[in-house]
Amino acid sequence: MNIILFGPPGAGKGTQAKYLAKKINGFQISTGDMLRNEIKKNSEIGKKIVENMNDGKFVSDEIVNNLIKDIVLDPKKKNKLIFDGYPRSLSQAQNLDLFLNNSDQKIKYIFFLNVNKETIIKRVEKRKNIENRSDDKLDTILKRYDTYMEMTKPVLDFYSKNSNFHEIDGTLEIKQITNKIDAFLQV
Repeated sequence: MNIILFGPPGAGKGTQAKYLAKKINGFQISTGDMLRNEIKKNSEIGKKIVENMNDGKFVSDEIVNNLIKDIVLDPKKKNKLIFDGYPRSLSQAQNLDLFLNNSDQKIKYIFFLNVNKETIIKRVEKRKNIENRSDDKLDTILKRYDTYMEMTKPVLDFYSKNSNFHEIDGTLEIKQITNKIDAFLQV
């Protein structure tokens, strides 16, 4: 069962993706983690990613799609993918559809964790003290939030027409969000 989790930075996608990966014995596909790994490696791609992130921009679709492609086409991960924050653009969504179709897969559930800016600010401040992530600077997060809402709207419009699209109040506590997701999954 392939699942997509949407939501702005700090919405709790990672937390829910980890839970779902464990629940269905699947693989959490976090573009954020993949991008941070490239940054750690200090690769050319990593340097470009840092430049984009510091400007509050998203990384190019080309970079992200190339990182995702091998994972989607990996037969060991077939129909066990939990997409954490991907796709973020219409181009990425179309590429994902292409990758899935080419490997005889589909998305079973799409969850949008809808969260307002105030909640994001509280969560980022809390997470910053715990994880100390370099991409958790408040002004950067707020830029990323605005960019996310602007760029992802076409993707949400694209997927929201599907019967497997579910919007969840992302301001709820973690356990409440998990329970809402579980109610849809019925696994």
